[in-house]
Parts: sequence; structure tokens; C-alpha cells
Amino acid sequence: MNLYDKIKNREEKISLIGLGYVGMPIAVSFAKIAEVIGFDISKEKVELYKNGVDPTKEVGDEVIKNTTVEFTADETKLKEAKFHIVAVPTPVNSDHTPDLRPVESASRTVGRNLTKGSIVVFESTVYPGVTEDNCIPILEKESGLKCGVDFKVGYSPERINPGDKIHRLETIVKVVSGMDDESLDTIAKVYELVVDAGVHRAASIKVAEAAKVIENSQRDINIAFMNELSIIFDKMNIDTKAVLEAAGTKWNFLKFSPGLVGGHCIGIDPYYLTYKAEQLGYHSQIILSGRRINDNMGKYVVENVIKNLIKANVPVKEAKVAILGFTFKENTPDTRNTRVIDIYNELNEYGITPLIADPVADAEEAKHEYELEFNSLKDIKNMDTIILAVGHDQFLKLTQDEISKLFKEGSNNTKVLIDIKGILDRKEYEIAGYRYWRL
Repeated sequence: MNLYDKIKNREEKISLIGLGYVGMPIAVSFAKIAEVIGFDISKEKVELYKNGVDPTKEVGDEVIKNTTVEFTADETKLKEAKFHIVAVPTPVNSDHTPDLRPVESASRTVGRNLTKGSIVVFESTVYPGVTEDNCIPILEKESGLKCGVDFKVGYSPERINPGDKIHRLETIVKVVSGMDDESLDTIAKVYELVVDAGVHRAASIKVAEAAKVIENSQRDINIAFMNELSIIFDKMNIDTKAVLEAAGTKWNFLKFSPGLVGGHCIGIDPYYLTYKAEQLGYHSQIILSGRRINDNMGKYVVENVIKNLIKANVPVKEAKVAILGFTFKENTPDTRNTRVIDIYNELNEYGITPLIADPVADAEEAKHEYELEFNSLKDIKNMDTIILAVGHDQFLKLTQDEISKLFKEGSNNTKVLIDIKGILDRKEYEIAGYRYWRL
């Protein structure tokens, strides 16, 4: 009986290494049809899962309470599994070079507990070549086993979209690859157990790695184009959102919107690709141009905050500013690589320390990563400027009367309202006299 059949018959186990926004939902999905070990180096996170708490809010507490995943921070439990899935983050360093330490550390952990006949599948986003050039040597060194003889390796890029309840593991076509035909067939069949949308068998591991890294690079470039258009149209006194709505009536117009580009994928993956390109002697032009535009959008937003404060005759250094939303996207607690921090830091340059309210964000994570303390929305009052930075559902429900109560009393033309996501009715607030601005 082969490994696929043994997994299907619950005779062999699957392990998930990394129980974050990607790894945990994968573990939960596989646990419906197989025996699953969920490993994470964070004992605190593991304890939350064991107690039926979902800190990611990706599947919810009830699902965590009822799942059969064996959550553990004991790496030796990985010896019980024969099919390992590595889903750890791959961030960038401060100089925008890839930080491979998490995936290399995970490789060492798996290697120390690898047994003959196993398959290791990496899901972490990397540039082409990392799986074979970096991870395999670590697995061999730590295990004393020979890749291709004692164990096999594959790559299947994650496509889970945090906070998205429609595009899930089960509903997105899964790209899979293996080091040879045998491993590819096994990996494909194992993922087909849970991926209803089916799998795409990539020609090689490098092809699968490249496919993932260009998916987000493409989105990054398209958003950069929208951001550049926003800057141009603002100078022309034209509403960008209105332009995009008009252009979007054409069947083949790509519907992207301007905004802050953060998170652990779109704002990071392009740097993985350009890093590898530069190693090969090619300096990216389009990709890095897009990155420069997107990386500077926080500064651009604050420049417009300051302009509007001056127009409202509000002394800049004395201005009271509040930011609503801090996560990298709506309806997720994830604050990793949020570009709202750029707005916060840039306001500090002008002597303004804004209050931040985000009822969805992981407050502990923000405190640890950015040394920031959040305020309750109830604490936001007597403001000169409100920056709507993230389109959480709670913010979408705010009425004009509720928003008005966040400001100082007085004429509306002294109230600066910055709607980064364009979630409010522009005409409604302009008619009411607000100094309304959006990308």
C-alpha cells in the first residue's frame, strides 16, 4: 500500500509545521479526512488552539474546539507523520532582502524528526530554487537521510486569502509539484482529498515556486498603477474612484483599486523575485518601480492630511488625529507588514501622535511588533482628523452622525476626513461641508 492510501485509511499521519493564518486552516481541513499533527514553536499559540480558541479568526473557535488536529509544540511528535507540510512565513529584512530564517529553521526541525519514506511539501512563498538549493541540504544534514532515496520533497504554494470566507483552501485550484513523477502523483492525490477545486500539476518545483511569486508581483504592479493614477488624478482634481467605476464598465478592464499594500504576500513577494534576478545580473525595472510607488503611499497620504489641516486653519503640531484600522486588510486580526504603520510614523515626523482604534486587530501582536497600544473607538473624540485606514465591517456601518461625534464640535469645514479605502459616500460628506479626501 502506498503513502496516499495509508493517509486516506488513517494509517499514516500528516503534519503541519506552522499554525498561523495559512497552516492552521490547512491542518483543520485535512483533519476531516486524515490523522493530523499540528506543530508550532509558539507554546502560547498551541495552548490557545488546545483550549478551543482561534487567534487568527480564520475558522472560528467552534471549529477549533471540534477539530481532531493534535496540536503540539513538541517537535518529536513529527516522527509520527510521513507527510509533512511546511507553512511558515517568509518575510523580508529591513533592506528588502529575503529572510529565509523561518523556512530554514522549519527545515531543521523537520529534518531532526524525519523518517524514511516521508514526503516534505513546502508551502512558504520563496524565490525559485529555495526548496532544492536551501531546504533539501538542511533536511539531509539534520536527518542523515538521502533525498530521492530515503525521502521525497515537493512544493505547493499557499493561496489562502486571510479574512476571505469565499476563497478558501477547498475552493482554490492548488498548484502542486514534486521532485519526480512518483512524489508529484502522491502529493497531488493527497491535496485532492481536501481541495474541491482540484489541483494543477506544475512541471517542476521551480515552476511552482515561480508561479506563486509572480501571482502577488502581478497584483502589486497593478495596484501600483492605480496608486500612480490616484496621484495624477488628485492633481487634476478628478475623483479616482469615479474614473475607475467608469472605466470598469468595459469587459476587459482589470478592476484594481488604489491603496496601502501590506501583508505577508503582496508587499513582500516581489522582493523575493527581484532579489533572485539581481543575483543573476538583472536589475528589475517594472517590479521595483511598482514597489517604490506602493512603499511611499503612507507618506503621500500624510502629505494630504497636512495640506487639509492647513486649509482648515488647524495648527499642525496641535492637531488631534485618529486612525481607524491598523491591520493589513479588512476583517482580519493580522497586523504583519501593515502599511498603516507608515502613516503613523510619518505623522510622528510632523509632531503628531495619532490615536489608533482597531476592534479587529490582534492588540498583543501590534504591541509586540510595533510597541503600540490601541484605543477603544469610544475613546476617539474631539479629533481634528479621522483617517479611515481599513475597511472593517464595523467601520462600514458607521453613520455620518457617528463619524461626526468623533470630531471636535464646530463647523464641518474644519473636520478633515481621510477615507483611504473609499468606503464612504464622497458626495454626502462634501455636501455636509467636511474636508473629505480619498485615494
